[in-house]
Amino acid sequence: MNRPAPFAAQFPVRSLADVRRLEETPLADAIGARSTYDIFCNSAQAFGARTALTFLRSADPDDAPIRWSFDELLAGIHQTANLLHRLGVGPGDAVAVLLPACLEYHLALWGGEAAGIVQPLNPLLTDEKLVSLMNAARAKVLFAYGAEGDSEYWSKAMRLRSLVPTLTTVLRVDPHPDPLPLEREREPAEEASPSPRSRGEAWPVLSLSKEGEGLPAVIDFTDRLAEPATHLVSQRTIAPTDIAAYFHTGGTTGAPKLAMHSHANQVFTAWASVQLQGVTPNDVAINGFPLFHVAGVLPGSLAALAAGMQVVIPTSTLYRNREVITNYWRLVERHRASVLSAVPTVLAALANVPIDADISSLRYCRTGAAPLSPELAARFERHTGLHVHEALGMTEMAGISTITPPGVSAPAGCVGFRLPHSQLRIVALDEHGHATERELPAGETGMVVFKSPNVIPGFVDPKDNEHAFTPDGWLASGDLGWLDDEGRLHLTGRSKDLIIRSGHNIDPKVIEDALGAHPAVQLCAAIGAPDAYAGELPVVFATLLPGATVTEAELLAYTAERVDEAPARPKSVTIIERMPLTNVGKIYKPQLRAMAACAVARSLVDAVCRQHGVSAPQVELHGELRVSVLLDEHCPAPLEAALREALERLPFPIQLTRR
Repeated sequence: MNRPAPFAAQFPVRSLADVRRLEETPLADAIGARSTYDIFCNSAQAFGARTALTFLRSADPDDAPIRWSFDELLAGIHQTANLLHRLGVGPGDAVAVLLPACLEYHLALWGGEAAGIVQPLNPLLTDEKLVSLMNAARAKVLFAYGAEGDSEYWSKAMRLRSLVPTLTTVLRVDPHPDPLPLEREREPAEEASPSPRSRGEAWPVLSLSKEGEGLPAVIDFTDRLAEPATHLVSQRTIAPTDIAAYFHTGGTTGAPKLAMHSHANQVFTAWASVQLQGVTPNDVAINGFPLFHVAGVLPGSLAALAAGMQVVIPTSTLYRNREVITNYWRLVERHRASVLSAVPTVLAALANVPIDADISSLRYCRTGAAPLSPELAARFERHTGLHVHEALGMTEMAGISTITPPGVSAPAGCVGFRLPHSQLRIVALDEHGHATERELPAGETGMVVFKSPNVIPGFVDPKDNEHAFTPDGWLASGDLGWLDDEGRLHLTGRSKDLIIRSGHNIDPKVIEDALGAHPAVQLCAAIGAPDAYAGELPVVFATLLPGATVTEAELLAYTAERVDEAPARPKSVTIIERMPLTNVGKIYKPQLRAMAACAVARSLVDAVCRQHGVSAPQVELHGELRVSVLLDEHCPAPLEAALREALERLPFPIQLTRR
């Protein structure tokens, strides 16, 4: 069968005029794939034995990696989809994935989408949230890593097994697989030996304790090798509007939401990413983003593989592996990487690693997911010679919203051009911080809203669609920004991160850019600390560069000199040893807010206790987000009443408990 050609950049994009030129070709004519499955079929036909995926067993550049060709990847996708089909997975069934970075993750992703709906899970979420997500999706099968790793994968899977009523099967992925040849080029008439189910037998189940009886079966994922590798047994025809994936969004606080991605959403993201980034089959990318996150799955993997690029997976723990960071430049040289993609916190770490290798193969550096400070952008460019290009991505837009293409030099904070065939507007906010329909002119800051072929059809729970879309159907990004005269988007922050001091909206980026320019500062983040009178007061947390010494008072004075608006000048700067980060590498501001609330509570408690002439009780931060004051059992009632009155004035819940 002669399939459409894989995705290829039509011409270099350097301006909004080039984006409009791409729009001269109707989208249906420009994209030769209706589903993610089509993408892998097209790439296998075009690139065959060329390397698609390279998995690094360790961070040692001299260690032999495991490589899969495009043919082998498609064969594995077929086998995985066929195994899922035999397990009863249909187009409307969810397949959850609880794995570290590995080659098998790609089989779970794309085989899962070929058979049903894939649901990647963040392994750092609590059991309660994982159960909630799987139940919301009515997950039927769970891919689980057969070892604990650093996230207790297997024990979590075994606990989830008894808490998700719709779950029928757990597929155990071997934690230390030997490279196994995937079957290819088998004609339909030459199917593999009959599967246990076709022989009327039960699927093989790993030995489990008697306590596991009556629970979902546990099957070894290597059973996929008995499945046909050349076609989908289901003979499914996948429509562009079919749901491909459920991605959770909302971070690690509150109730995560399940965003529905259609195949058309994901295919468009891959196509648009290829057009604006100009990637070719000769490119190699080291993808250090987690594969449960849209950045790692879609712009980081699907777009690359759609264009014939090689994707390198830097060990099962990716950029969280310190040896990967330490050896990064040698890994670039070893694999001749041409595309560097990482969040700003990773760029900050790499800027401290001496370049002890030939990195001349690198031609494009892209960052996103979090604000890039001008100081870090300049420091990284001085260190590597690479200009940092920023992009904006959202789960609700299948991973990519705007891109700064290669060859376009833009200041920090500029995230580039809208995607072809998409629309972008800047609108005013209402008194609650929500998007209105009033469009703002170029140069004015407001909420960024989108209409685009990769905007999701909605969330699994319709209630989550509230405030996600404007009344006239635009996706409300939650990002604040403005458009310049060249049509490029500049971000200034997140609406939810605004510090509101006595009704005055303070953009934390103004403070972060000021402090981030200090030569001793590695990372910094400004947040609102609770205040009984102003609501919030701006404070900053900072980490220092290795070997740097500076006092908090010096940093505070330095920042105050560089922040023009008096209300935005921070009340304090706190130096911390390590910045709290999400699993993707974003600075985790909820924990910083809790730390600030804990400090405020401690100060209030000390003041009240001094007035009563007694020692202050202990103030603790539990986990990440809960602050409590621990009273002695003999604490006098008047003191307890005074403490409660003082703490209740704060716009942040603080528990008062007795030992």
